[in-house]
Amino acid sequence: MGAFLAANGGTILVVLILAVIVFFIIRSMRKNKKMGKSSCGCNCAHCAAAGTCHSVAKPKKAA
Repeated sequence: MGAFLAANGGTILVVLILAVIVFFIIRSMRKNKKMGKSSCGCNCAHCAAAGTCHSVAKPKKAA
């Protein structure tokens, strides 16, 4: 086991660093999604997916 770690220590370290970076990226994206922030940052008027990207508040019916 020690020989494997010694031979592949650099690769294992790089994979662990990349896994941590990906974890924080996904965590940030989920946090922004919960806060209602958009990930595209452009004008929704020209976007084909504008209706699915942001939820539109439905008007309440008068009783």
